[in-house]
Amino acid sequence: MNTPQRIIVHLDLDTFFLSVELLNHPEHIGKPAFVGGRERGVVTSASYEARAFGVRSGMPSRKALQLCPQAIVLGGSRGEYSRYSRWVTQIIAAKAPLFEKASVDEFYIDLTGMQKFFDPLQWTIDLRQQIMDETKLPISFGMASNKMMAKIATDEAKPNGYLQVPFGKEKEFLAPMKVSKIPGVGEHTYEVLKAMGIVTIKDISEKTQEELEERLGKWGIDLWYKSQGIHHGEVSSYHEAKSISSEHTFDENKLDIAFLKSELVRLTEKIGYELRQDGKVAGCIAVKIRYHDFETSSRQTTVPYTCADDEIIPVVKELFDKLYKRGEPVRLLGVRLSELTNDAIQTNLFDDVERKTDLYKAIDNVKNRFGKNLINRASSSKNK
Repeated sequence: MNTPQRIIVHLDLDTFFLSVELLNHPEHIGKPAFVGGRERGVVTSASYEARAFGVRSGMPSRKALQLCPQAIVLGGSRGEYSRYSRWVTQIIAAKAPLFEKASVDEFYIDLTGMQKFFDPLQWTIDLRQQIMDETKLPISFGMASNKMMAKIATDEAKPNGYLQVPFGKEKEFLAPMKVSKIPGVGEHTYEVLKAMGIVTIKDISEKTQEELEERLGKWGIDLWYKSQGIHHGEVSSYHEAKSISSEHTFDENKLDIAFLKSELVRLTEKIGYELRQDGKVAGCIAVKIRYHDFETSSRQTTVPYTCADDEIIPVVKELFDKLYKRGEPVRLLGVRLSELTNDAIQTNLFDDVERKTDLYKAIDNVKNRFGKNLINRASSSKNK
């Protein structure tokens, strides 16, 4: 039986963080602008006018202002970003047969086989229009036979457009593009390829797999397949990774509030570490309590997407305070993080993002090397 032609869509909210800010500051539309801190911050999203001066996402704000001194610097409103991201997710979830939320501002949809029921291109055009009409955000999409091709097509369709790569035309579509268009080709790989006389994707496709493997190892073979427009990544259902949780049943029922809160801290640190190891952030936090008589209750709240313990722990404690029945012995405590998605770093937009990110990386690296329980907060019950 023949494998059906795959139909994959990649949707990307153009300059998402900036676009959200411009809804509140329409006077800055069409001007060089970016979202980020003025001193120690990082550019999270830049207007196309600012990009003309070399400003790019991930660039230190200080460097961006050196390149474009007239740029308007807009601060981050994380709660608003989370709200808009959820809004778009809800629109897609209500219509798409299978979708993956790759980050707070990009999605994949698998429409393979749906051509029996509707025209996939027109369906996606209508979906894009609905998102723009309801949220007022710009959004681009690419449609192709695999995830990689769809993502590249989206990049070519920006700003605020769409593009379909016909099945069988993948290699032809890629040929004139620079090698940096292939996802995963960083500065080091680019320099190696340039030294080999490779500038365009067509140049890669004309090399043998053996030549590329000799210089780049197994990545060289993968790169050759990508240059042919071949990619086998699957669209993973957004509902597969619903949540991450941890709970603990005590040997003896507990009444000590300080102890119970310290246990919540320990549980939160545990799943916060696991969340960061998976490269994800969470948009919903829940606390579960089971009492001595086995009565069980839970309470949850939505939050701006985060993976930082110091942002999750205060919410966990607040939920506990609202949920706990005073004077009732506790048999079990649990913490759950849900509404998981990828791209943790870009959702943290305060000036101290670099310092905080480096701190958690250092802590997690120590845990990876010497054991997850080596480092805990002083308020954790493991230190009592």
